[in-house]
Amino acid sequence: MKSIRRHVQTVGIIMAVMMILISTPHQVALAALIDTETVLTESNGQESRDYLKQLLAREDIRSALIAEGIDPAEAEARLASLSEMEIIELADQIESLPAGQDAFGLVIAVLVIVILVLVIMKLM
Repeated sequence: MKSIRRHVQTVGIIMAVMMILISTPHQVALAALIDTETVLTESNGQESRDYLKQLLAREDIRSALIAEGIDPAEAEARLASLSEMEIIELADQIESLPAGQDAFGLVIAVLVIVILVLVIMKLM
């Protein structure tokens, strides 16, 4: 009987310790799905940031900034302070802006109007 009591007491102590360990507060790990948009924004943000840094490193752009009275170092500091969404928007705007295309379209439009005016005057 004493040997059983010793085993029961030992098992009881082990069970008590296990219950205390189980009932102690612990941090629960939470896992959530990540949106595809979030992943794309992060990768596009870094690519856009690198693209804008490459643009600021070009000599012609640096000289244009200096001509406008902007310090290139200050422009780089402002670029570094922009958020990911602002960087992506800025890079998209730069990529979509026409570079000298409007002047060609304006010249064509003026020529068409002049020709039309000359044809109308000749007919009258």
